[in-house]
Amino acid sequence: MDSRLPCLIVFILTGLTPSCLGDANGIRRHDYCVLGAGPAGLQMGYFLSKAKRDYIILERNSGPGSFFHKYPRHRKLISINKIHTGRQNREFNLRHDWNSLLSDKPDLLFRRVSREFYPPADAFPLYLAMFERELGLRVTYGVDIGRIRAVTSSTSRSYVLTDQLGKDYTCGVLLVATGLWVPQEAEFVGSDLVEGYESISIDPEDYTDQAVLILGKGNSAFETAQSIMGKASRVHMVSRSPVRLAWQTHYVGDLRAVNNELIDTYQLKSLDGLVEASLERIVIVQQKDQGRKKSSTKAGKEEKGRLYVTINKYVQRQSEKNSSDVTAEELLGHHIDNFSLRKPYDRVIRCLGFRFNFSVFDSSSCPPKSENARGRLPRVNAWYEGSDTPGLFVIGAAAHSRDYRWSAGGFVHGFRYTVRAVHRVLEHRYHGAPWTSTQLLTTQLLSAVLKRVGEASGPYQMFEMLGDVILLRGSHCQYVEEFPLQALPQFSSLSGHEVSGHGLLVLVMQYGKKKIDYLGGGRAVTDWTKAWKSNFLHPVLYYYDTLPTEEEMKRRPHGWPLPRPKAIHHMVEDFLTEWDGPISHIQPLRRFLEHCVHTDLRAFYAESCFRLSLTHRKPPLFCRQGYLKQQGMVDSKLQHFPPTTPGEQRTDTAGADAAFPNYLAQAGAAMSSGIKLDL
Repeated sequence: MDSRLPCLIVFILTGLTPSCLGDANGIRRHDYCVLGAGPAGLQMGYFLSKAKRDYIILERNSGPGSFFHKYPRHRKLISINKIHTGRQNREFNLRHDWNSLLSDKPDLLFRRVSREFYPPADAFPLYLAMFERELGLRVTYGVDIGRIRAVTSSTSRSYVLTDQLGKDYTCGVLLVATGLWVPQEAEFVGSDLVEGYESISIDPEDYTDQAVLILGKGNSAFETAQSIMGKASRVHMVSRSPVRLAWQTHYVGDLRAVNNELIDTYQLKSLDGLVEASLERIVIVQQKDQGRKKSSTKAGKEEKGRLYVTINKYVQRQSEKNSSDVTAEELLGHHIDNFSLRKPYDRVIRCLGFRFNFSVFDSSSCPPKSENARGRLPRVNAWYEGSDTPGLFVIGAAAHSRDYRWSAGGFVHGFRYTVRAVHRVLEHRYHGAPWTSTQLLTTQLLSAVLKRVGEASGPYQMFEMLGDVILLRGSHCQYVEEFPLQALPQFSSLSGHEVSGHGLLVLVMQYGKKKIDYLGGGRAVTDWTKAWKSNFLHPVLYYYDTLPTEEEMKRRPHGWPLPRPKAIHHMVEDFLTEWDGPISHIQPLRRFLEHCVHTDLRAFYAESCFRLSLTHRKPPLFCRQGYLKQQGMVDSKLQHFPPTTPGEQRTDTAGADAAFPNYLAQAGAAMSSGIKLDL
């Protein structure tokens, strides 16, 4: 359906010109413009559509997700599509579904277009088209925006987008979701002899018996190497840094195991290899013919015309030379006879990733370049708004500067949650709607935290970047999900929720900070008394009596997601990532929460509450909020309290398993909540 049809109906029925049809000058006006119909643009479109906002998505190509029609070049995604998890919990399953977008349709998942664990790239545009179609998102295709400028008045700021036909689109808020699609290049002598990842042949036969040098050691570089290594005579890879393995760094953008076969052939000495060198210092040359006879290799290749690697230190008069004007004396192999890259190459391929397209912004609207990723990304603040461009938000892969080389914000399974966070910021700022939250009784706090750590996908994927904020208010609390942690000092202004004198808790998923061998012995911590030493992903709760300040955020300890709190609790890492052990997980968590809220959080059966009401002036909070309000649990067989510390009064032990206290003592535990959650 044409996205303008509803506007035309309004025009026919009322005679009024809706904003989506443009004004008398042909300028199309909207509250929100989303630039790009990739996964981030469509995800934002869903949230804007659900909130019934005036928006338009502008896409220069003829369909959504056009990047994936070409990339990755060898047509296999490395985003996990794990369909079978043994669970029916949709939120939990999103932890292992890295391709689906968020919506209120439970069946609108990527598995409908592919069931492969590493799916084909062609499946992703099909999924995005299905997502757009079934949700009825307002996308206009064939609009190639060539210029973006900001227009400022005394009372407002807006953005004007001009397309290839000279048509203007004006919006109060611009959401840039164009991704990273401009190939990253390196400038050096001989760069004109290098082929780009974006244009190389993907037929392995074209590399038969050729020596190939690849610039870069990321996934695109290793993907290319893996495709040709069975045909090429040798494949060498060079970059500034050593290869980073995702299973070592926990960063999904580092080299994934699905692409790392060349590491085997390098370490097992089968002709392939990895070298570290600054690309800015290297020179790619063709040796100058000095009247010698053309020598041929056994394979029949002429040495003249093949490519050599040297460094600029040995190349004379670089500004006067072109890439083929070099003598034997200027080759590094002439000076260092065992130089790793001294043999000639048939091809040199650049695989350095992609960068953000800054060229469409004029000086009034261009976000500054981030210091991360060598300026490839725009700099945004903690809620993804341009540092110097109010009302311009960067979403999706292009907003990865906030967590570059750390969390998953540059990938679909991460930015689907940061897009939702941006939308919640917009809803509060422009429409007065507070951040979505749930009000709980304080006695429900333990269960709520356990439920979130056991199933929540947002903090799990965007670890150390998005966290749950729990506002303590005495007998009840306000649970705010997936708030950007680095924006915590601005929590009240961004969310619309105030922090009371009772303080707040922040629930974060994080990895340990100690560098270890993640496949070595002793890599996992199982003792709950040493939970703070956990190396793998685990929940951490921070308690603050007041909201941290911006200065405290800047001065937080190195590697910490948040400033030093009044109290902190690590839940020991769990091999199954379930965190539901009564001794190892629930009991220590309950004791920490009780310390923060100054309240007994144990659960009691009705008969126990009845007895406590008769014998205590102030029964436990659970009884006051449950049994004494004619609510509670009744069980004629289980009428006992969990074991208590020596300092606590043991009120009821009838029916308790006599072996259980002994088990607790052996485990070093003083008490257990006895709560069992059906997650």
